[in-house]
Amino acid sequence: MFLIRSLNAVFSPGGRHGRLSTLIFHRVLAQPDPLFPEEPDARRFDELMSWVGASFNVVPLDQALTQLRAGTLPPRALAITFDDGYADNCEIAMPILRRHGMNATFFVATEFLDGGRMWNDTIIEAIRRTAAQALNLSDLGLGTHDLSSVTKRRQAIDRLLPAIKYLALDQRCAMVDVLEQRCAVALPNDLMMTSGQVCELRDGGMSIGGHTCSHPILARLDERAARDEIVENKSRLERMLGQAIELFAYPNGKPGADYLARDVGLVREAGYRFAVSTSAGVARQDCDPFQIPRFTPWDRTQFRFGIRMARNMFSASSVAA
Repeated sequence: MFLIRSLNAVFSPGGRHGRLSTLIFHRVLAQPDPLFPEEPDARRFDELMSWVGASFNVVPLDQALTQLRAGTLPPRALAITFDDGYADNCEIAMPILRRHGMNATFFVATEFLDGGRMWNDTIIEAIRRTAAQALNLSDLGLGTHDLSSVTKRRQAIDRLLPAIKYLALDQRCAMVDVLEQRCAVALPNDLMMTSGQVCELRDGGMSIGGHTCSHPILARLDERAARDEIVENKSRLERMLGQAIELFAYPNGKPGADYLARDVGLVREAGYRFAVSTSAGVARQDCDPFQIPRFTPWDRTQFRFGIRMARNMFSASSVAA
């Protein structure tokens, strides 16, 4: 790993020429999931963090971005983030992070706390758990799906999620409700954190950021609805934690497709200091502080992981202020 560490030191020397790598995660599972084998489980996440610790200086995101703007970022700087607010972030990810002496920022969509469930998880869990061997949604324009194996169920999920994601919010909710009814299964209500777990993350030395209330595609909302999602989410988190919330993550996070320049302005007006996207790349001193890129390689070997992290430092997607 000496070679990777040396490459990162050259490509991310710190100071005025510093480059901040920011990793994005969503879940850390207790055990591997046959339906989503790419999602890290506890053992895999622990391994990833050991690789990160061997090659990078992990810095809390807000501190790293402040130092980046001031030209005082340490060499090989990296921040860790999680989106959405899954319960396993508190139960599994935080103990591993603390064991490695690392901090992460957790971006929380507040509507799903305390027993809620995101729309995509309703689809995933309904298809995972149903006894049906096929699902006919052709009357909704969503086709017929073979569910006769784990592979077929994953293929159905991969077709349905992008087909539904960008629909108008009421239409999306209606279609998800129909799918749930046709799968006819009891769905979990403990996937997301409780309010107490959000506080536990904060008390455990982690950082909390905003992620809207209901995780909509902001670009598909009118300006008033987008503003309400951004502002109310911030207010709820600040009431819950008794502190200012200064970091924000755009849901889905692709500029132009998932959020607009208008939404960048709304986040700034709401009083946030920094915001992150899901565009690959690294943040440089001239990067737009409200469009910080994030990236996570899923390579299975330490060498390939390190090489991909080094290559990401030259991505052209970083947005200048």
